[in-house]
Amino acid sequence: MDTIVCGWQIVTVEDDGHRIGQVLWGICVEDKSFRFAKGDYICTSKLVEIKPKKNLIKTASGSIYEVVGDGKKATVELCDFELLRHGFSPEQIETLKTTSHRH
Repeated sequence: MDTIVCGWQIVTVEDDGHRIGQVLWGICVEDKSFRFAKGDYICTSKLVEIKPKKNLIKTASGSIYEVVGDGKKATVELCDFELLRHGFSPEQIETLKTTSHRH
């Protein structure tokens, strides 16, 4: 695997309560493919395989990520997916939604 990720989350993307798929969101520790710099956020393509005992996650595009540390699970709505792709964490997206509904 070329990319090691920490602070990671398996994010389920839903549309109107229906699961569309899952992506990996996390922070780059090391990337031998030079796609990401250390400390960059990573939001992958759709996940096709998760191997928890080996800490490996494979995406639809064929990338394999090694995850370190404890991961979390999160859910975002499809309408908020672009925020995730642009670097917002699931927690930040939730905060944005909560504060925007108060006004």
